[in-house]
Amino acid sequence: MKKIPLILFATLLFLMTPYCHAKKTTTQYPVILVHGLMGFDNLLGLDYFYNVAASLNQEGTLVFTPAVSAINSSEVRGEQLLTHVKAILALTGANKVNLIGHSQGAQTVRYVASIRPDLIASVTSIGGANYGSGIIDLIRQKLPANSQAEHTARFVFDGVGEVISLLSGHSQLPQDTLGALSSLSTQGADVFNQKYPEGLPENKCDQGQLVAENGVYYFSWSGTAALTNILDPTDLPMLLGSLLILGKDDGLVSRCSSHLGHVIKDDYEMNHLDEINQFIGLHNFREVDPIELYRQHVKRLQELGF
Repeated sequence: MKKIPLILFATLLFLMTPYCHAKKTTTQYPVILVHGLMGFDNLLGLDYFYNVAASLNQEGTLVFTPAVSAINSSEVRGEQLLTHVKAILALTGANKVNLIGHSQGAQTVRYVASIRPDLIASVTSIGGANYGSGIIDLIRQKLPANSQAEHTARFVFDGVGEVISLLSGHSQLPQDTLGALSSLSTQGADVFNQKYPEGLPENKCDQGQLVAENGVYYFSWSGTAALTNILDPTDLPMLLGSLLILGKDDGLVSRCSSHLGHVIKDDYEMNHLDEINQFIGLHNFREVDPIELYRQHVKRLQELGF
């Protein structure tokens, strides 16, 4: 009988451990992960941010991964995201959220922070096409306005976006290939940046300000590698993309284009997909685990009181 209190104590300690750990790692405001072009929240069981949300949730951070249009302009996607932000705030009772966007998701979260800074504590760009993508510029050159090639590409890729949204359970989301190309071209990004300049450095390749005039904190990180794991079949398209971009890049976005706010690091040995822990977690094993970068950033936000 004397062993019972000890057993009860051990059981209670075991049950309480996750909650104690959560208290140490949680942020004040929810974290929202926003996918990029041709992205999704969860596609047939596969997370876009592979195992990132699950890992952070287990450690006490409240993370949401809403879906916006797979293929559309950053402003349309931004309006969709804003609807999600308001719903999440209503659900959680929080006053603000921390937004983290990958690739086109960086423009998407920047849009929301620009028009509703009162709802946003921080914005983080990961491999963000903040100044556009040279790959998109090349694609746009091959598709003259109102040409048959443009009409065909629009039909095909709008269909791809619809399939992605259907398989991820969001068939109601609209697709607009030309809107996406416009947002992600260098020229289109320049127009976007004139409307929503918060967080951008004074010169493209420089550090930006940590805190913008709208009171929101801005961060970014990215990689400059293409081939990172011989077992990863997605490395090949990253290599092909890298060959078409001038200067250092992650296979789709140049190093300088990724800069926003405080640049944490812009030369991880990661490609564009490694940054979201794809393909199924395969990455350069000599580099930091991508999930660890998200953990470190959550801690960074927590220390700022976010």
